[in-house]
Formats: sequence, C-alpha cells, structure tokens
Amino acid sequence: MANLVRQRLGALLSRPISSPLGQTAQTGAASKRFFASKSHAHDDAEETAKWRSITIAAYIMCIGMGIYILANEEHGHDGEKPGYSYLHIRNKQFPWGPDGLFEYKHEGHYEH
Repeated sequence: MANLVRQRLGALLSRPISSPLGQTAQTGAASKRFFASKSHAHDDAEETAKWRSITIAAYIMCIGMGIYILANEEHGHDGEKPGYSYLHIRNKQFPWGPDGLFEYKHEGHYEH
C-alpha cells in the first residue's frame, strides 16, 4: 500500500509545474496534444455540405407543395341559407332596429 502511494505521489511530483496562465513549463512538439476531432475536419465539411443541400431541397419541395395546394384549393361556396322560422325569433325589438348585432342590414329597414 505504501509503495502504491509513493508511486502515485512520485508521478504527481514529476509533472511539470504549470505557470499562472495554465501553460506548462515544457513547450515543444512533444507536449502538444491533438484531439481526435481535429482529424475529422474534412469529413465534417462534407457532412455539412450534404445536410445543407438536403435542407435546401426540402425547402424547395415544401414551398412548391404549398404553392400547389394553395393554387388548386377549391373554395367552398355557401348557397342560399334556408329561411327557417326558428332562426330569427324576435319577441322584442332590439334598441338599434330589427337587425341583430352582427347581421347585415335588411333591405327594407330605414332608420327614422
């Protein structure tokens, strides 16, 4: 156990002392560290170009489909509404006339 502690403590003490800026005392080609992500720069550029072209194609297809749907949409036409007697029961006249609040004015209605 004591031997293991000495080995680990020795490994910690043998490391170079860091400067206040975080740079080690040793600088050189051997101390540089290359991360694995650096080696994939070319693959990332290809992947970005692929997804950019897929996105542009999807935008064009969506815009085209939207234009097609809007151009070929059939608009519903409301026919004559049936004059059911129970639709406009007026037991008492409105203060503003015979028309409802959100109805169009009747042809024969004139305000005096």
